[in-house]
Amino acid sequence: MTACAEPCSTAALIVAAGQGRRLDCTLPKAFLELGGRPLLLWSARTFEQVPEVTQIVLVVPPDYCDIARSMVQQAGLSKLQAVIPGGQTRCESVFAGLQVLSSEPPDLVAIHDGARPFVTVEIISQTIAAAKQTGAALAARPVTDTLKRVDDELCVAATLDRTELWHAQTPQTFRFSTIYDAYQQARADGWQATDDASLVERAGGKVRVVEDDVRNFKITVPNEWQQAQALVADRQQLRIGHGVDVHPFGPQRPLLLGGITVPFDRGLAGHSDADVLLHAIADALLGAAGLGDIGRHFPDTDPAYKDADSTELLARVVELISGEGYRPANVDATVMAQQPRLAEHIPRMRSHIAAILGLSDSQVNIKATTTEHLGFIGREEGIAAEAVALIVKT
Repeated sequence: MTACAEPCSTAALIVAAGQGRRLDCTLPKAFLELGGRPLLLWSARTFEQVPEVTQIVLVVPPDYCDIARSMVQQAGLSKLQAVIPGGQTRCESVFAGLQVLSSEPPDLVAIHDGARPFVTVEIISQTIAAAKQTGAALAARPVTDTLKRVDDELCVAATLDRTELWHAQTPQTFRFSTIYDAYQQARADGWQATDDASLVERAGGKVRVVEDDVRNFKITVPNEWQQAQALVADRQQLRIGHGVDVHPFGPQRPLLLGGITVPFDRGLAGHSDADVLLHAIADALLGAAGLGDIGRHFPDTDPAYKDADSTELLARVVELISGEGYRPANVDATVMAQQPRLAEHIPRMRSHIAAILGLSDSQVNIKATTTEHLGFIGREEGIAAEAVALIVKT
């Protein structure tokens, strides 16, 4: 096989059509929540971050295509090309994905089990690099246990030399034409395999091994699910931040709170649009990530932020904390205003803020209170807001 000329287009084919019967679950395995995120999204988000990957195809149980598509879109993954129904076996599911890609075939395809949530960007990129050179590569790890071959009576027949033995994992990455032809030949011969590299080996192809680690395991049985939960709990760092903001009322300006316009005869004065609630939330998120405050990132001395849309500023804050390896988990905020009354507007505020943060409405809580006519708020001179935000390591 000749090396793939640069640049090489690479598609990711994530196979997640299993029902998870050995886990004794009511949902297909890919849709179980691990660390607050559906299992399928773990690997999909990782492939999204791989620069070499230009498109992602998901293979899921037939009745779950719409659910998976919506789930991925809500997660903001932009490389999704298609969500298709899987077959009765893994081989059928993989071939269905390859057929979809065959209309405009990529140079390479990385095939991955959706039930391996802890695959890394590094191992994906390494298999892609190896496949560019040899045409086929798989992630694997060396066998460390002593292996015994047993007979029909479960007696040891031989001790195997483990120095040449490796555990095959995924991703397994191939030149597209190589794996597509291997699958077509295997189907014609009625031959099934437990992994994709076996089909290429059967056709006489050379497969390069890229060493991975034990964390890229496949979740199949209950103890592996428990192991995954323990690993997530260990990895998931929680950080809390607190934010406060105050703005006085000013004339001839709409009142913006939580990203929506609230009917009132006065707005809030400030260099930006003075959305006191979004500013407090932004400060809470920045504080949780140890990134200072909004004044540091969007100073009121910079003309670029004159009348700036606080929705856009909050979205940029989410990008900033994402750059530190965190994502929002929930927000609880209080708006302090004598006037106007805000209760009827809170549902819209919650939905707007949740959309910016990539959360559900239930993960955003907004409260409103007066100060019983005490202080500058009670005198209706302005509005204040406080927020607490929880962020988690991605």
